[in-house]
Amino acid sequence: MSIKENFIALIQRLQNEICAALEEVDGKAKFREDRWERPGGGGGISRVIADGAVIEKGGVNTSVVHGQLPELMAKQFGVTEAQFMACGVSLVIHPINPFVPTVHANFRYFELYDEQGNLKDSWFGGGADLTPYYLDEKDGIHFHQTFKNACDPFGKELYPLYKKHCDEYFVNKHRNNEARGIGGIFYDYLRPTAERTAEDLFNFAKANGEAFIHAYLPIVNKTKDLPYTAAQKDWQEYRRGRYVEFNLIHDRGTLFGLKTNGRIESILMSLPPRARWEYDYHTVPGSPEAKLEEYLKPREWAV
Repeated sequence: MSIKENFIALIQRLQNEICAALEEVDGKAKFREDRWERPGGGGGISRVIADGAVIEKGGVNTSVVHGQLPELMAKQFGVTEAQFMACGVSLVIHPINPFVPTVHANFRYFELYDEQGNLKDSWFGGGADLTPYYLDEKDGIHFHQTFKNACDPFGKELYPLYKKHCDEYFVNKHRNNEARGIGGIFYDYLRPTAERTAEDLFNFAKANGEAFIHAYLPIVNKTKDLPYTAAQKDWQEYRRGRYVEFNLIHDRGTLFGLKTNGRIESILMSLPPRARWEYDYHTVPGSPEAKLEEYLKPREWAV
């Protein structure tokens, strides 16, 4: 099979496996599935879960779209007439319990063709990051170490590089460069080269996609039954406000979807069901909430 066919099969398998694992850990809610078609070509499968025993709202989406390159992308790539294919899996999970972190991940592949349909360019992108509200340091270490272990067989330099990219990307610049969470890995525009073939890059994406369940589910199982107060839920919703701000102001994928007439329900699937904003809010020095803010500063997690 081609790289494109292999990647489409991978994202469909990851969607099935991740949804099954999340339904099992939730124990109550099931994913609702919507299949949709894109007017210009292709479509996707959106799966959303809500009002569960563990998950307040979440989604695991796949899409495979193709056709005429949107004008915005054509300008970005410096081309006029071109065809494209983009496929990927994207997920966001917002748990009920404030001791369970929110998580985001996506893995995608893009091909660009000339007017005759010949492959002109291709690249991979993806990553995963964790947004806790309260954090046991061991859980942050576990999340990062799992992805480092997935990256290392492809080059010891990759995890530090893509962790740095993640730390630099998921930042609310308008909030004095405050990080959205504790990061993970993030990479984009990975093109095949003589040193790293398309197959190498596919296997790298596959390893990280398969690492997601192992990185996140143990943390969920450890924290989902911890008791919490209304004040702790308020703090979770306050921090979710920062999540919303990043997604609507800075996230390239969200902005691209909104500017290219993407499927709005799938684009905004990442937003939490509830968030809050308070004027001039400050944490109490020495409190667990203040400790969380310290974790938002870039640091080394994995060994």
